[in-house]
Amino acid sequence: MKTLTREEILSEITAKLEPLEFVNAMWEAGAKAFNRVDEWSDIDLQIDVKDGFEEQTFNIFEETLKSLSPIELRFVLPKPTWHGHEQAFYKLKNASEFLLIDFVLMTESNKSKFLESEIHGKPNFLFDKNNTSNCSNFDASSQKELIRKRIENLKVTFPLYQALTTKELHRKNYIEAFSYYQGMTLRPLVEVLRMKFEPNRYNFHTRYVYYEFPKEVVSRLEEFFFVTKGEELWQKHSEAGKWFYETLNELKN
Repeated sequence: MKTLTREEILSEITAKLEPLEFVNAMWEAGAKAFNRVDEWSDIDLQIDVKDGFEEQTFNIFEETLKSLSPIELRFVLPKPTWHGHEQAFYKLKNASEFLLIDFVLMTESNKSKFLESEIHGKPNFLFDKNNTSNCSNFDASSQKELIRKRIENLKVTFPLYQALTTKELHRKNYIEAFSYYQGMTLRPLVEVLRMKFEPNRYNFHTRYVYYEFPKEVVSRLEEFFFVTKGEELWQKHSEAGKWFYETLNELKN
């Protein structure tokens, strides 16, 4: 059986959905929006439909996928989703294991469509019949205020939670200590580094750090993520904390 390509999948979906009167627009996000598609990229597909046609659109979309290949795996996010849209993931039998389809269905009345290019990159519209592409709500001043509030939060929560790691280190419960270290030390560290280097995506955690952080910062950060022994965690936990405060002070200035 021939392996489906990204282009073949998108072409067939577009051919089936674009003629439908109740489907307004469809676009690619993710790697495509940042011009970083490679052989391991999935398909981040987003669609805008008229209210009341969600189920019908989903059914047509899935029938289109089935016409291309059997659906090997399917997962629909339980509702309500965290972002307020309907979302499902698909793995096609006749496509690369990496070419998953992340499908997000948005209704016309919901104006939050992840189209802020400053945050989500430049979407690649496959068609746009109602100027959905103009639904960007980015507000630089609001973004700065979110970051300011988050910094105030981190000033309290970072020192508050470091004892969770150290107490498990004292107990030699290294698995628990490492888990706390990941969540309570490294995650906030990456967050303040993002505020420094790419503030519009300050809450993306490690996503895109290899593209958005200076190489020397990524190399240094890697050293903190790879811990070979429990005893080594003592030093890395301490050094990561120092780096966090150094970066936090830079943000204040």
